[in-house]
Amino acid sequence: MGGQTTVDGRIPVASPPGGAPSPGAEGRPAFPSDFSSAPFTLAWETTRACPLRCVHCRADAQTRRDPNELDTDEGLELIHQAAEMGVSVFVITGGDPLARPDVFDLLGAVDRSGMHAGFSPSVTPRLTPAALGRAVESGASTIHLSLDGASAETHDGFRGVSGSFDRTITSIGVASGLDARLQVATTVSRRTVADLPDVVGLLEGKVSVWTLFFVVPTGRAAADQMLDPHEHERVLEWLVTTDFPFAVRTIASPTFRRVRIQHGLGAGPGVSDGNGFCFVSHHGDVCPSGFLQQSAGNVRDAPLAHWYRESPLFTSLRDPSLLKGKCGRCEFALTCGGSRARAWAVTGDHLAADPSCAYEPRGG
Repeated sequence: MGGQTTVDGRIPVASPPGGAPSPGAEGRPAFPSDFSSAPFTLAWETTRACPLRCVHCRADAQTRRDPNELDTDEGLELIHQAAEMGVSVFVITGGDPLARPDVFDLLGAVDRSGMHAGFSPSVTPRLTPAALGRAVESGASTIHLSLDGASAETHDGFRGVSGSFDRTITSIGVASGLDARLQVATTVSRRTVADLPDVVGLLEGKVSVWTLFFVVPTGRAAADQMLDPHEHERVLEWLVTTDFPFAVRTIASPTFRRVRIQHGLGAGPGVSDGNGFCFVSHHGDVCPSGFLQQSAGNVRDAPLAHWYRESPLFTSLRDPSLLKGKCGRCEFALTCGGSRARAWAVTGDHLAADPSCAYEPRGG
């Protein structure tokens, strides 16, 4: 692995100078410049049922399906509305979406709509090689799996179930051989950050994209699992100055774009909470993201497009002039804007300054 790291490949304890970018680090190219009419990506939490006991679970998952979940017909209508709006990527997620017997029909409907179908299952005993294969056959063009450590000790401790690490490594191997893009996510927290370089080695040659989710204290995730601003910055510096064998993206850390710009690599505006991204809960609540679970309204009461395009919550998230504190003064407000989910989780105000950012805007 190239780039600027310490001798043993660990994340450097001081910000290194220069370094090469990771290929594709900005994520998917050719984003539209205006997300006011439709999100680029919509994720539907089909259920909160999941047998895992992840310490960071934003959904606070439960053991059984909720009878108030959107049913099949309501799900198909949601898919239709998203396609009509112009959504590009529709992700079927959970909880564990394989807890729903209609999940493959839903994936097929997304595929037939013309949207790219993403499938984000939990790694449970339901995730067999046959289930992965059927998901791709049904229309999933991207498989999303999660690996939160480079050993069973770290990953299983994080996921709360013994054997999860081995099952995840097996699932990654199976998925890498299917005719779909494989994206693996790793949560960045105090419990997992030391494992990041070794996770890279486990993923090399198997994945198209590595996504790093910087923990947001919502659901089961505790605030003391967040990195402090300077630790967060060091991880971003490591990402920018290291050559990776796959594309690298961040979630809940738009500051990655600011760090790329500071290294002369460039980064245009990307998807963020409520601005290019939309999340629909298992009950049909329309939220800016799974980590920013403020509801603008419910798809049972009005169409998806109404809540995304017209609700004060979503329109405020697309107006950088409303940002407060140092995010409002920052010269990177248009390309970064800070994590709105983390601002809300920590301060109760989705327009407040991102508490994970170490950068001080020019002029104070």
